[in-house]
Amino acid sequence: MPHSPTDMQPCIDACLNAYQVCLSTAMGHCLTEGGPNTEPRHFRLMMSCAEICRSAAHFMLIGSQHHPHVCAECAEICQECAADCTRIGGMDPCVEACRHCAECCWKMSG
Repeated sequence: MPHSPTDMQPCIDACLNAYQVCLSTAMGHCLTEGGPNTEPRHFRLMMSCAEICRSAAHFMLIGSQHHPHVCAECAEICQECAADCTRIGGMDPCVEACRHCAECCWKMSG
């Protein structure tokens, strides 16, 4: 059963929030802190997470039939990003935003 725009709105909001939080955390906190925060693997993961969140929101906003696939990938990357941000520490807002987005996106992917 296709998702209605009303069903998708909470997930769109979660994706856009995770996009904003990941990007601002990476560009602000991570670049300022340095060290493990700017290790290429971690920083690329944060950039990937921000972009897939933006893309998932976009696919839902335009009503693409492919949004379930994009949302599944978004959920996977958000979970990975939340775990890596937890490992490094000091990025609780990013962890929370990614976990919430992952939860919403798993629902949209099914």
